[in-house]
Amino acid sequence: MKPMREREKMDRPREKIAKRGPDALTDKELIAAIIGKGTRGKDVLEVASEISALLTGSPGDLNYRNLSMIQGIGPAKASQILACLELGRRHIKQVEERRIKIQSPSDVLPLVAHLNDSKQEHFLCLTLNGANEVITTRTITVGLLNHSLVHPREVFSDAITDRAAAVICVHNHPSGSLEPSSQDLAITRQLSSAGEILGIRVLDHLIVAKTGFVSLREKGLL
Repeated sequence: MKPMREREKMDRPREKIAKRGPDALTDKELIAAIIGKGTRGKDVLEVASEISALLTGSPGDLNYRNLSMIQGIGPAKASQILACLELGRRHIKQVEERRIKIQSPSDVLPLVAHLNDSKQEHFLCLTLNGANEVITTRTITVGLLNHSLVHPREVFSDAITDRAAAVICVHNHPSGSLEPSSQDLAITRQLSSAGEILGIRVLDHLIVAKTGFVSLREKGLL
């Protein structure tokens, strides 16, 4: 890995976060963004590499004492790193506790209520774990739906990253009609076939509108 001083400005951790988001960074780069700078004779990425080694070591290695022993990490930075990790742990715990379990198509509706007032068609994908709990909800495309826009790679790429066991697809009909179109059925068949190959089930495909919703699985179309 290049020393920080040899990197283009746009490739430096804090600039990358601003431009591409934190998920674009490696663990070492994230740590470098937190600690900000290294010390004399030791680049920030070298310091970050030592901290990263503690992260991947035995449970409990990443503690105040071990961090403080790294050259370039004093009490303030050691506390800063541990505070960031603890905040992340608490956030993840809260998110997991708030996870919604999908037991029927109607359980999906509160998560997509914003589609009722939309004047454009939106195609959303909900990823679920093995207990049918929602991991996250993503917008895949906005606009007129067709095979080229709603491609399996766009639907399943994030599902694979989420380690999802299943997905539920949702799109709205601004017209208010709940009748599935031929395109709706073709997209559903295509996604279901792709999901079988990947081992990620398409549990349902919902069409929502101001007038209500319809489940293609309940209608026997999935």
